[in-house]
Amino acid sequence: MAKKKRWKLAGIAIVCALFVLAGCGGNNAGGGGATAGTGGNGGNAAATEGGSGALDKIKERGKLVVGVKFDTKLFGLKDPATGNVEGFDIDMSKEIAKHILGDENALELKEVTSKTRIPMLNNGEIDMIVATMTITEERKKEVDFSDVYFQAGQSLLVKKGSPIKGIEDVTAATTVLGTKGSTSVKNIRDKVPGVKVLEFDNYQDAFNALKAGQGDTLTTDDSILYGMAAQDANYEVVGEPFTDEPYGIAMQKGNADIVQAVNDTLKELHESGEYDKLYEKWIGKKPSQ
Repeated sequence: MAKKKRWKLAGIAIVCALFVLAGCGGNNAGGGGATAGTGGNGGNAAATEGGSGALDKIKERGKLVVGVKFDTKLFGLKDPATGNVEGFDIDMSKEIAKHILGDENALELKEVTSKTRIPMLNNGEIDMIVATMTITEERKKEVDFSDVYFQAGQSLLVKKGSPIKGIEDVTAATTVLGTKGSTSVKNIRDKVPGVKVLEFDNYQDAFNALKAGQGDTLTTDDSILYGMAAQDANYEVVGEPFTDEPYGIAMQKGNADIVQAVNDTLKELHESGEYDKLYEKWIGKKPSQ
């Protein structure tokens, strides 16, 4: 009896196994399982990794979450009195939200810094970065970029009336102000061998030094210099940029659907002339052709 019982149990196990396999095979053949379909968690994860479905996730949420700077005048600056964040990057974020969700107010702004922005993007805290971020080959290894949305370049800030009108007027006898560890300092030394450079911890300290007469000019990205000039009408940005600093909007790698939506937005803004209006609103002049 024990032997027959063992055979009976084995037979039942085989039948169950065949039933399970048949069920699995039916799902795969029908193409309606979680991996192939749109309703399962596995399908959503795979879609996000492949760049398909990330945009749908934003639409389902009904809100675009964007990382912006809160301390960069003209691009993203938080008003301590009202709590509002304003600037060119903010207006660009609103346009993207309008394109994707049909409402520029379907937008949440989260503060990022140069150090935190990529980690916050890649851990899913934000959908994209719109924060004066230069497109570089090194960064392309970590994120995907949109087309260029702002063409910046290193330039010079001087007191109005200065004999310095551009990089060609900077000589070894000129005292240039910059920030510690910046590429701007390296670039100016490469451009003008022997130039005297005073380095400060941050841009505001460097600007204060310029106003105190400790140097002849301050150098960094023109986008940042425009913000300084806006703070004090006695100072101006001079000359043409002498480096190339193209700003891009960053998304998680593989999210091609979001990249396409952003690029479509940029194209529409340029074709309608709205981009030029936003540029002039914040920078004070039309973009260079």
